Amino acid sequence: MTYALSRRDLMLSAGTFALGACSSDRADASEAQYANSPFRRLTDAQWRARLPAASYQTLRRAATERPYTSPLNEEHRRGTFVCRGCDLPLFRSQWKYDSGTGWPSFHDVIAANIGTRTDYEIGFPRTEYHCARCLGHQGHIFDDGPRPTGKRYCNNGVALRFVPA
Repeated sequence: MTYALSRRDLMLSAGTFALGACSSDRADASEAQYANSPFRRLTDAQWRARLPAASYQTLRRAATERPYTSPLNEEHRRGTFVCRGCDLPLFRSQWKYDSGTGWPSFHDVIAANIGTRTDYEIGFPRTEYHCARCLGHQGHIFDDGPRPTGKRYCNNGVALRFVPA
């Protein structure tokens, strides 16, 4: 099957490339500490076998789950939210709050365990965050959260697993 690029496709691709070239992609210090992690060496097939389909699409392909579908929205016990891909702790339960967005949201994060990059997927810059150890996509950071941080870590529930205290 052949695919011919339309003028529109070509222009959109060029624009995306230009925006990407300006992004602040960089290896965070938090990512560097896990540079030799065995999770970084898993193949795509190994990730597919390891994760449920929705978790794979989110963690490895940066998909977004539908709002109000995560059972973690109703999780209110004491404990820790860990990366579904590699079990790295990301959030403490006391940092979780109901943002009204339909996704598990947190006002703070275990900063040493996430990496960030600028994401232009929807046409304007957003801060994407991911697990520093396995590089699995978690969600985006917004500046409309509660005190004390003012941040909202808007997370895909399928990218997390809850570990009770």
